[in-house]
Amino acid sequence: MNTLVKEILKNVKMPVFTTLEISALISGSPDKRYALVKRAITHGDIIRIKRGLYTLSPIYRKAVLNSYTVSQMIQTLSYISLESALSNHGWIPEAVMTITAVTHRVSTNFETPVGYFSFEKVPQKRLFAGVERLQDAEKNVWLQATPLKALADYVYLHNCEWTTSEPLLESLRIDEEHIHEIRETDFCELEGNYSNGRVNRFLQGLKEELFP
Repeated sequence: MNTLVKEILKNVKMPVFTTLEISALISGSPDKRYALVKRAITHGDIIRIKRGLYTLSPIYRKAVLNSYTVSQMIQTLSYISLESALSNHGWIPEAVMTITAVTHRVSTNFETPVGYFSFEKVPQKRLFAGVERLQDAEKNVWLQATPLKALADYVYLHNCEWTTSEPLLESLRIDEEHIHEIRETDFCELEGNYSNGRVNRFLQGLKEELFP
């Protein structure tokens, strides 16, 4: 175990860390720090997720690596949405292998040693309208769409012409009881946020169905 790994174990509480945190731990020149990082990666002590973002080998981690938090650190101006959010909310039965987030930037994908991450562009007036800040028992933090917002993003990206809850039950296999968990305030928070006609027709139709 090299000096860098020892310092990370001593001072970094979270399983994901950045070049900036490494710089705070190791004094000396950038070349010295780079050599330590490179050696640790070669020995398998550190895993490079992407440029400037790392995690320790599983044998050294003090906490579970949370894929949602990793997604947030890969691209900060984003939030977990679509099937990933619906699955995490317990609304759809399928396990989701790809972590999907929404951003206002160009759509992109990251295949990393710790998972596959997809970032989809969805035009909005307020990116974080209808987004919650969540934290797990180990204090990993991430931003996640409410179920209604995740559905709105799904309608946009899949070009769905949905105006009722019926396709939610049939296509996504969402239980009807979950649909009735949507609050009227959830619709209010998204009102006017999307300029896409399909999304707005979906939100309006579902709102009129649930709150006639």
